[in-house]
Amino acid sequence: MTRALIAEDEPMLRAQLRARLLEAWPDLTEVIEAADGVQAQELVAERRPDVAFLDIRMPGRSGLDVAREIGALCHVVFVTAYDEYAIAAFEEGVVDYVLKPVTAPRIEKVVARVKARLASAPLDLRALLARLGTRESTTPLKWIRASLGNAMQLIPIADVVYFRAEDKYTKVVTRDAEALIRTPIKELFADLDPDAFWQIHRATIVNLNAIARVERDFRDQPVITLKARPEKLVVSRTFAHRFKSM
Repeated sequence: MTRALIAEDEPMLRAQLRARLLEAWPDLTEVIEAADGVQAQELVAERRPDVAFLDIRMPGRSGLDVAREIGALCHVVFVTAYDEYAIAAFEEGVVDYVLKPVTAPRIEKVVARVKARLASAPLDLRALLARLGTRESTTPLKWIRASLGNAMQLIPIADVVYFRAEDKYTKVVTRDAEALIRTPIKELFADLDPDAFWQIHRATIVNLNAIARVERDFRDQPVITLKARPEKLVVSRTFAHRFKSM
């Protein structure tokens, strides 16, 4: 009996990966699903899967965090959007990974490799995870994975005009479109380049390159006019000091 776990916070991507995995590995006994890193870690301890497919970026605990904790309990396959550094590290460490969006040829190769390794102990990932952890803490986010209607889209971070918190989601606004992600504003801001993105309100982060001008309203609060969007963004008093000289 062979069990696999999929840890992915986006339901559509999780369903896609599950479908691809079952196509490539129809004799899997069970596919266990986790919606975040915390649940993934709990399910690994409880259900003892043979292999875990871990999304690198998840709210709460990342795939790297989970991989550190589960240690030698099961084999690990990382799931990631395109990242040159991560992929180079994976290939150097002979670690299996799957790129988003997941393709049938890639998952078939990964499944073949995982099957060949099941008879042996999981790889020791400590050195690789240490390298990736250092890089993750110092490298700004380059891509945003977001829901656009019924589809998923990878948005280059440079294309984002601003982010705004809305209910349980964060809205990602580009020049021509709007999309939704589940990452909270506070957590998102920690991953952004502070020289390119400023928080201007507890619910809003703006791309400095998207600002046309900053003026002051009748309350003497800064108001941002954007280059490519008609709406204006009001800077709260908490963050107004950033625009003091304007």
